[in-house]
Amino acid sequence: HIELAKPVYHIGFITKVKKILECVCFHCSRLRVDMGDNRYVAARKIRDPKARLKKMHAICKDRKRCEPSAGFRDGKTAPDENSLGVDTAISFGAKGVPECCGQAHPTFRKEGLRLFMVSKVRNDDGGPAQDTKEILHAARVVQVLKRIADETIQDLGLSPVFARPEWMILTVLPVPPPAVRPSIQMDGTSKGEDDLTHKLNDIIKANQRVRDCETNGAPQHIIDQDVQLLEYHIATYMNNDVSGIPQALQKSGRPLKSIRARLKGKEGRLRGNLMGKRVDFSARTVITGDPNLSIDEVGVPRSIARNLTYPELVTPYNIHQLQQAVRNGPTQHPGAKYIVRDNGDRIDLRYNKLGGEIPLQYGWRVERHLVSGDLVIFNRQPSLHKMSMMGHKVRVMPYSTFRLNLSVTSPYNADFDGDEMNMHVPQSEETRAEIREICMVPKNIVSPQANKPVMGIVQDTLCAVRRFTKRDTFLTKDMVMNLMLWLPNWDGQIPQPCILKPKPLWTGKQIFSMIIPSGINCIRYHSLHPDDEKTDISPGDTKVIIEDGTLVAGIICKKTVGAAESGLIHVIMLERGPEVCKGFFNGTQQVVNYWFLHNGFSIGIGDTIADARTAENITQTINHAKQRVNEIIMTAQKDELECLAGMTLRESFESKVNVELNKARDDAGKSAQKNLKEDNNVRQMVVSGSKGSYINVSQMTACVGQQNVEGKRIPFCFKNRTLPHYAKDDYGPESRGFVENSYLRGLTPQEFF
Repeated sequence: HIELAKPVYHIGFITKVKKILECVCFHCSRLRVDMGDNRYVAARKIRDPKARLKKMHAICKDRKRCEPSAGFRDGKTAPDENSLGVDTAISFGAKGVPECCGQAHPTFRKEGLRLFMVSKVRNDDGGPAQDTKEILHAARVVQVLKRIADETIQDLGLSPVFARPEWMILTVLPVPPPAVRPSIQMDGTSKGEDDLTHKLNDIIKANQRVRDCETNGAPQHIIDQDVQLLEYHIATYMNNDVSGIPQALQKSGRPLKSIRARLKGKEGRLRGNLMGKRVDFSARTVITGDPNLSIDEVGVPRSIARNLTYPELVTPYNIHQLQQAVRNGPTQHPGAKYIVRDNGDRIDLRYNKLGGEIPLQYGWRVERHLVSGDLVIFNRQPSLHKMSMMGHKVRVMPYSTFRLNLSVTSPYNADFDGDEMNMHVPQSEETRAEIREICMVPKNIVSPQANKPVMGIVQDTLCAVRRFTKRDTFLTKDMVMNLMLWLPNWDGQIPQPCILKPKPLWTGKQIFSMIIPSGINCIRYHSLHPDDEKTDISPGDTKVIIEDGTLVAGIICKKTVGAAESGLIHVIMLERGPEVCKGFFNGTQQVVNYWFLHNGFSIGIGDTIADARTAENITQTINHAKQRVNEIIMTAQKDELECLAGMTLRESFESKVNVELNKARDDAGKSAQKNLKEDNNVRQMVVSGSKGSYINVSQMTACVGQQNVEGKRIPFCFKNRTLPHYAKDDYGPESRGFVENSYLRGLTPQEFF
């Protein structure tokens, strides 16, 4: 540590010191308060020390004079204002508490790194009192704070034992060890010191200079300057980003990195090095989808599996596998990288020529490669909820990306446009047990946050499962037999075909029933189900009925197998548990995807083209809307427009125009939707819930519609027009952002803008 020649304010506590000085008398250190004041009595009862200090400060700061106590009233003289040196003699009462002196309270101001005291001094000629401002040195403040009684310290939210007020002023500066401020080797010979070392150097020099000045009897203003420099160095050593104080700079002009800068913020010690850091036994690479993996598996590249290890204990049950892994060595998978003897010696198999011949003994550990079936934690940042980190089983695969089942992307919020994910390998049996029992994907299918599933069938499988379960989907015997082999727990029996002549045919519903576990009962509705339909079995096949694991009727869509509350996945999870639910996910994807592979699905330009009659309707709708808008503009310009309730003329005009144009877009979209045939591929995706919406369809086919900025039509930006392509003061639909073309027809340059 460094013994300071003079006490110095601590940059972090200077405002607190000012607050405490405003709570106590500067002359006798008594609390500036009337002990009988109800506010004071209430403030003492506040438990939270910070809140107590705040309340006490509010009560004390406005008091102008110290109430004289009995001792002073009985003829003792109050200390002279000019004798307020460091050692002012104060009268103490019976309990060792200083008695009140009756003096006026000065006010305090903070300017930069210093405190100033402003007190009223009477003129000799009897005129009005004048304000005098003087520097309040830390040495004087220490004396005031030291005199504060223990009871008062308690009242101010501090502690006489653990947090005395005089400790807020530095008399000794601790020096951190070299580990905190390591030096670096520069160009072989010279050493580059850390910023903190440079700063400590400056502090020691400034401190020595103050000491020398005092010893040599230098004038007071010289000492003040040197103390000010010492204060500056100590303050910028702790915090170099104080407003109103020039930053301390390196020779190169770069600001020094203070202690505070090392701790605070995203790259600081706490958030950057403790809460978030790079760790061992982890891997990161790009993710790719793989529908043939189970939802609780992750495909791990062979190169990563060779690099990451698990320390397995040698037992009679695994000694032969581990001996083989040791023989394979570090380069051949499944091999091993290290052997750890029971005495702690590590044998690195990269450098040991006869490593493979070392006979293993029970109790040793072999750090073997990752193999299929190992448990790992998989994570995608940002980790926003607990399902952002889940347990997976490793499946070692060729190539260099992590493979992931499509249904698990929802909780991770992952997609395959270049996302990367992290994998962490547990290093003990306890951790593996926790992952197996708590973190595994099947155990997290239903989220406790909203008590509904966070995973469902997605993308092509969802689109396929709708087509697969339609009434007119029939399968031949060879296709059915192939599909059966994809079922994880098939019993070897093919169900009765629903059509026998001219050749046996099975429906998609029959095969889908074999994926649903037995004992499951569920009623759901398809996305196209009419609200007013009350019949038990829907004529349009839109009521989904599942009885004892058999799909009796209905087309499966996102409402049934998506991540929906009370959907099929939720029911299976509640009735049969996580493992059976996992089997349903896997079975659905593998069976349906195999069928879809042979069935095919693609979107072409033809799916976005409306027929001639619909195109005519759309054009008429848009022209009619433009005509109506022009009429509204004419009415407004003639000042004949009726204002809507609670709106100005301009607001009413905008509202009416918006209503017309939105109606035009919706009407055009509706006529485009009506025109979509059952086999339209875009419609199939929208109806199944796998991708897209009717708005997308109407924008592709009919018209893109009104472009809004902050809920209003596009405003005039410069010189009363939106773009240079339009005339000034053009309130028409196109000028103000109505795009009448569809994406199929293509946008004009100004519409594109």
